[in-house]
Amino acid sequence: MNQGDSNPAAIPHAAEDIQGDDRRISQHGESFFSPLQALNFGTGGDTTRHGLWRLKNGELGNIKPKVIVVWVGRNNHENEAEEVAGGMVAIVQLINTRQPQAKIIVFDLLPQGEKANPLRQKNTKVNQLLKISLLKLTNVQLLDTDRGFVHSNHAISCHNMFHFVHLTGGGYSKVCKPLHELIMQLLEETPEEKQTTIV
Repeated sequence: MNQGDSNPAAIPHAAEDIQGDDRRISQHGESFFSPLQALNFGTGGDTTRHGLWRLKNGELGNIKPKVIVVWVGRNNHENEAEEVAGGMVAIVQLINTRQPQAKIIVFDLLPQGEKANPLRQKNTKVNQLLKISLLKLTNVQLLDTDRGFVHSNHAISCHNMFHFVHLTGGGYSKVCKPLHELIMQLLEETPEEKQTTIV
């Protein structure tokens, strides 16, 4: 079949706003990272095991980034907090081995669920374990993502997270602004090349 204008599957088209909240366009237009020649290796639904497999099977090849951002762990539903933190640390150790020139930023786990719940408690424990474990590693910083998502009544607003799990455009801004500031600080320390890899 001709790949030209007659094939609707070959014509670029923005995703429809089915939910009516502009989530796809707001995520596409993330102005913080476009100028940084950023690569995004994130895959929806990934656990730490999936990320480790991908990193061991080529995703760290043929690149020399100055900064690598690790944002994983929320999908490890079947694992205990100690296991999740251990998986995240294993990713950082692998990156340190294969990309020793890179500075690593690790996101802690965001809270989730409209009200306080066991998953939030588990994520808090993972974050506490990470703070201790990452201190022992080189070239790594933990980025605290608690940007006021949990209110005084222990609720999370749907204005920050769709279904109290996935970030809205406003939620991404709360997280990505401090991330961008930290990346820029690290790039200034190693200014030769401005390439960032997001894992």
